[in-house]
Amino acid sequence: MAGKKALIVIDMQNDYLWDKRMKKFSYDTEKLTAEVNKSIVEFAANGDDVIYIAQMFPNIITNKWFIGFSIKGTEGAELYKGMKKVSDLYFEKNLPDTFSSSKFKEYVKSQGYSELVLCGLDECGCVGATAKGAVKAGFSVSLIEKSTGCRYKSDKQNKMRETLKALGVKYI
Repeated sequence: MAGKKALIVIDMQNDYLWDKRMKKFSYDTEKLTAEVNKSIVEFAANGDDVIYIAQMFPNIITNKWFIGFSIKGTEGAELYKGMKKVSDLYFEKNLPDTFSSSKFKEYVKSQGYSELVLCGLDECGCVGATAKGAVKAGFSVSLIEKSTGCRYKSDKQNKMRETLKALGVKYI
């Protein structure tokens, strides 16, 4: 029998996907959301856990001015409304690597997952950082290519892929 798996859906939030987002978040919202939703439905149908992650910066004036997105308590920081929600498993993080959240780290360790499968935003940002953190924490890690967005140029994306593959991350 295969081990227990979890799909980790990272940073699929309004501020990165809705029409009011900053220009730098140039994702194809419709295409990415459709692929992420397919992954969510597939994993849920297989009885795997689906865990949602949100980047969350404290709601203080300097973060509003200098960061301007993912500010706790704002509509923009909420999970994207076009994404399917199939579980109440939800964790927030302040840093790119989801394993920087002690609540998340404790939860996944307590569940005995044999594999973590990642998708969401961004391959060269929080998804990549979380993949590294998951490997460091001893997990087998896969990344769903079609369900992961990347707003960076292909040379930066290729460098990240080489790094992750060298760490043992599988691309599916």
